[in-house]
Amino acid sequence: MKSLMVVGTTSHAGKSILTTAICRLMTRQGWRVTPFKGQNMALNSYVTDSGGEIGYAQAVQAWAAGVAPAVEMNPILLKPQGNMTSQVILKGKAVGQVQASDYYERYFDLGWQTIQECLSQLSSEFDTIVCEGAGSPAEINLKHRDLTNMRIARYLKAPTLLVVDIDRGGAFAHVVGTLQLLEPEERALIRGIVINKFRGQRSILQPGITWLEEHTGIPVLGVIPWVDEVFPAEDSLSLFDAPARKAEGDLTIGVIRLPRISNFTDFDPLEAEPSVTVKYIRPNQSLGHPDAVVIPGSKTTIADLLTLQKTGMAQALQNYVDAGGTVLGICGGFQMLGQTVADPEGVEGLEGRYEGLGMLPLKTVITRQKVARQRTVSSSYPQAGLPVSGYEIHQGRSQNMNPDETKPLFDDAGIGLVDKFDGVWGTYLHGIFDNGPWRRAWLNRLRQQRGLKALPTGIPNYREQRDMLLDTLADTVGEYLNLNPLLS
Repeated sequence: MKSLMVVGTTSHAGKSILTTAICRLMTRQGWRVTPFKGQNMALNSYVTDSGGEIGYAQAVQAWAAGVAPAVEMNPILLKPQGNMTSQVILKGKAVGQVQASDYYERYFDLGWQTIQECLSQLSSEFDTIVCEGAGSPAEINLKHRDLTNMRIARYLKAPTLLVVDIDRGGAFAHVVGTLQLLEPEERALIRGIVINKFRGQRSILQPGITWLEEHTGIPVLGVIPWVDEVFPAEDSLSLFDAPARKAEGDLTIGVIRLPRISNFTDFDPLEAEPSVTVKYIRPNQSLGHPDAVVIPGSKTTIADLLTLQKTGMAQALQNYVDAGGTVLGICGGFQMLGQTVADPEGVEGLEGRYEGLGMLPLKTVITRQKVARQRTVSSSYPQAGLPVSGYEIHQGRSQNMNPDETKPLFDDAGIGLVDKFDGVWGTYLHGIFDNGPWRRAWLNRLRQQRGLKALPTGIPNYREQRDMLLDTLADTVGEYLNLNPLLS
């Protein structure tokens, strides 16, 4: 199988970004490329056309390659639930929950078999597979159970790039130490080193590059500058540690930073709005006075709901709505807005029935069967008739106990509601802000309350803006990365 592998000396070295850029660069050269990550641990996920769930980063990489995301691109997705437990997604479908200590025994052989099957399928459809590793390939206590890094590189005999984050310091030690801990046959696959997140003068770095090449015998194929664009990260650490990207906007949207927040990529389109400032608020922080507050998705709705109640954020949200504020709940946040959330089977680990925030007349029951599907609906509010696309990922069914007290958000009332005072909104639809005209119509309602001029709603969806960002990324990386020794 023709392939290329990207591994990193540490987590957050820039593997996902570099893999994304390579997919776009190779596609421009006429290659039919697919991304691949054998095993991913992330709470950001995406639903494919077939209704399968994969890591959101692999969906972005597929878009960079100009192909539709598919479950074969990420055969194993682990979604942490707390208490060292994760939900296991295999080829897009949830197959169980497992403690970290039991994962190797229960899923390693099945996982490796699934990975090989997916690689075989992808190799029959594409010219080249661009693979992304996870964490570090040199975790000696974990190498025997590694399904993501050098096991795949060895299986594919893939020329491999080793990426190091120079911004955090110790880059030369990270590279040398990583190579030292690899097996000889693994080290032989490392064909190039990429120094990432560089913010200095190349002339000052050059003596170090010369020493590194002489010491390791491996060429440095790229020194990539800090890429200051907005791209989805695989976990919330990268997002919340990111520097401010723009000045204060006309509107401030507060997003509650739930302990188990999921699919925070929902807010990338808001981040890209010039007139909007997105502010992330921890449950134990003051809510302040934003123009709207969003309660995002959660991997464990009940646990995060209890956190809001214990920290006083639940009462702060109620006071905010009573004072005329706007609250929007997405997926798990939608469930929290209801009267009760019940988990009779202990799917989330907290068996029982719990009081919700009481802002919508919903009753939700958590179920073992997961809903994962793409949806296209027509909006009923705030502007009727707008096409809206997104995807559902939730374990739970919600029932509206008093339809007279609410208005449907879409022509399918089951996936979105607004209360009769227009203050509380809720939807099961991830990606709702990707829809440009609907996003602007919702923002214009907030702007009207502030006495601000309405923004034009005849704009493209975020995917077009995202595509331009991917081109910008490829242009930036392509200027500083030499792929020719690997592609030849």
